[in-house]
Amino acid sequence: MDGHSLAYRAFFALPAENFSTSTGQPTNAIYGFASMLANTLRDEAPTHFAVAFDVSRKTWRSEEFAEYKANRSKTPDEFKGQVELIGELLDAMGVRRFAVDGFEADDVIATLATQAEAEGFQVSIVTGDRDSFQLVSDQVTVLYPTKGVSELTRFTPEKVLEKYGLSPSQYPDFAALRGDPSDNLPGIPGVGEKTATKWITQFGSLADLIERAEEVKGKAGQNLREHLDSIKLNRHLTELVRDVELPCRPDDLERAAYDREALGVVLDALEFRNPNFRERLFAVDPGAVEEEIVPDAGVQVDGAVLGAGELGPWLDEHGGVPLGLATVDVWKLGTGSVSEIALATAEGPAAWFDPAQLDEADEKAFAAWSADTARKKVLHDAKAIMRVFGEQGWSVEGVHMDTALAAYLDKPGRRSFALDALSVEYLGRELGPAAEGGGQLAFGVDEQAEAEALMAKARTILDLGEVFEGRLAQVGAAELLRDMELPTSALLARMERAGIAADREWLTKMEQQFADAVQQAVKEAHAAVGHEFNLGSPKQLQEVLFGELGLPKTKKTKTGYTTDADALAWLAAQTEHELPVLMLRYREQQKLRTTVEGLIKTIAADGRIHTSFSQTVAATGRLSSTEPNLQNVPVRTDEGRAIRKGFRVGEGYESLMTADYSQIELRVMAHLSEDAGLIEAFTSGEDLHTTVASQVFGVEKSQVDPEMRRKIKAMSYGLAYGLSAFGLSQQLGIAPDEARRLMDNFFERFGGVRDYLQNVVEEARAIGYTQTILGRRRYLPDLNSDNRQRREMAERMALNAPIQGTAADIVKIAMLRVDEALRKEKLSSRMLLQVHDEIVLEISPGEREAVEELVRREMAGAAKLRAPLDVSVGSGPDWESAAH
Repeated sequence: MDGHSLAYRAFFALPAENFSTSTGQPTNAIYGFASMLANTLRDEAPTHFAVAFDVSRKTWRSEEFAEYKANRSKTPDEFKGQVELIGELLDAMGVRRFAVDGFEADDVIATLATQAEAEGFQVSIVTGDRDSFQLVSDQVTVLYPTKGVSELTRFTPEKVLEKYGLSPSQYPDFAALRGDPSDNLPGIPGVGEKTATKWITQFGSLADLIERAEEVKGKAGQNLREHLDSIKLNRHLTELVRDVELPCRPDDLERAAYDREALGVVLDALEFRNPNFRERLFAVDPGAVEEEIVPDAGVQVDGAVLGAGELGPWLDEHGGVPLGLATVDVWKLGTGSVSEIALATAEGPAAWFDPAQLDEADEKAFAAWSADTARKKVLHDAKAIMRVFGEQGWSVEGVHMDTALAAYLDKPGRRSFALDALSVEYLGRELGPAAEGGGQLAFGVDEQAEAEALMAKARTILDLGEVFEGRLAQVGAAELLRDMELPTSALLARMERAGIAADREWLTKMEQQFADAVQQAVKEAHAAVGHEFNLGSPKQLQEVLFGELGLPKTKKTKTGYTTDADALAWLAAQTEHELPVLMLRYREQQKLRTTVEGLIKTIAADGRIHTSFSQTVAATGRLSSTEPNLQNVPVRTDEGRAIRKGFRVGEGYESLMTADYSQIELRVMAHLSEDAGLIEAFTSGEDLHTTVASQVFGVEKSQVDPEMRRKIKAMSYGLAYGLSAFGLSQQLGIAPDEARRLMDNFFERFGGVRDYLQNVVEEARAIGYTQTILGRRRYLPDLNSDNRQRREMAERMALNAPIQGTAADIVKIAMLRVDEALRKEKLSSRMLLQVHDEIVLEISPGEREAVEELVRREMAGAAKLRAPLDVSVGSGPDWESAAH
């Protein structure tokens, strides 16, 4: 594989804004390259494999022709550093990589392909460089990307002939005549690909054409003769070197097993969120392929498939010890049933049963065991089980361990908490297909084998629980699991089941309003240009903006000049043309329409939206929501607030109530830094940002204008998020030097904050992690990395994690305190949502004042900070009206 070529293609094929870590490190090139890598290894199944990279633009070609590739634009900053990270990925996968000073990746590939062909290998080359077509033979095939990074075209000798009318050996002659603008190799004026092909076909080779150049008539012949020197140079530079000195030969490139732990660390650091991505990479691990995978190899269970009347006696005999519990179909919510359940003990006895087949005594016995706080249960993804069991009418108490949450606390930066991955990593054994899939008869196994696989899964969960008990005790996270995360799971399960009432009619009206706004923006954009074009096509938009209208060029990319939101905002500020403004409005309204469309689709039969909360997505400990993602509902715009009107109080309740913390991250930063000036600014009772701005800018508070306040607010929150001076300049639209001066002035006034931010990074560098007030750790081994990109990424995480993590911990404590107080005071009001730092409750008739007093008391008491917590509360018939 040509690593540099493919990574660069991936960089432009995937938008950087969709692929970056929480600290801003772009990962689009890495993700695209790794996707192509996984697909290629899967489809081609090579026995031997290597990846070649360019070292720099200084090669033997640039020494012989100084203008070689001199026309290429500067490598985008977002691409820099990603190649090094790809190298780390390949190292963990056991893939040999080459980069030779003075040569390009093509030369390395040509050398290996030539050697391998001579040794009898069938060779495939994956590259985006057409010069490689000269290597094609009966034994060598080039796989050339023809659509982003998702499709490869196979270039065999027949395909090269079909495409160019020439043999692979004639391709360098053709390329020399055609020239190559991307390499800055000049062509012949008036001579295109058709003429080049005709000449090579007519004369047989470039050498013969040059020798008989006088035979070519007309203007084309004259141009040919005038450019013979450049054609000869082109031919020399286009020829790939086939004898680069390499440290090994093709025989030494046999694929090796992954270092799975190292690969897991790399993937966690890159924060890839697609759950299938890791599975695709691990699926082509030669070490795993060579093993015969059986359901949970190494686990021995004394399993019993229980019929009616047998579950009660089994629980009487074995239910007194901790049991691992595995289910299938827990994601099929709203059905009120679970199709299969397995229980397992550490000693070996295990049981499988179908809940639908339980008799009355069995169901009563199981419900009693499930609700018994003294009967310890070890689960994987306890919240999902609690939610679906709740649909069944079963309470789940006595949860001693949740292996997904434990894995999260052990390594919060990882992105997959799948049971099979944890089993491999912590127990060194694979879950078989039947055990992992559940409910599916895989590989011809019968129902007995399926039941045994699910019982083995339950035993695996139990074994993992034992491992995590020790690990969490070592890192001081056992209390976090017991006192915070497990109770939060139980609360979230109840909140998910309750859902929030939705006004379908209102949301449908909003969707139509946004759809009309989209069409209006399209109509006005067409009128502004004078003709119709596809606003959703970047290519057509580029042609209109920079071709027809001649607007100032934005940042150059391989596919043209960028038209992202920042570029459009810049164009709107630089020009008086209305199209950039209309495009921004079009995209904003399109996004709002999509958001509302998604909300409408998730309204359940009971008229309520039941989002799913996750405790394991954000490494800082913050909760997230999906299906739908309620964090996507904007709150700072009129349209976003209008959408929130579609969330209403449900039947039998009086109102909705919202409660959140004011400036919680900044209060945490003041507490952790112990900066007296910042603490005083909070306790003065005046507007925080105005007070801070007056000190930073050295003016009276009355002289602080809105722009000063905006800059200080952005910078204060930016510090809590680990924002750099460059990041602040981008956010505020000011020069980096001005942003740096702003930060310097802030630190001069609030030295405690400066010292804290410096010390937290240095302390984390020494011990390898940061932690919140409650001891939630974030491990950052890259703080000592030789790779500057990785190191700076980890430093931003170190600044961010303690503040964000502590704020997340406080919100969870507040939720648990409010929920406990509601039940203790026997109030029937209930909690429905938690979005960002906001809690939404549904208030029963006559309970509003009592609940408001309770909420203020419990949330304010969730933590004792030097800058006291401030709680805002509001109520109303819908989410927007309940804002404060």
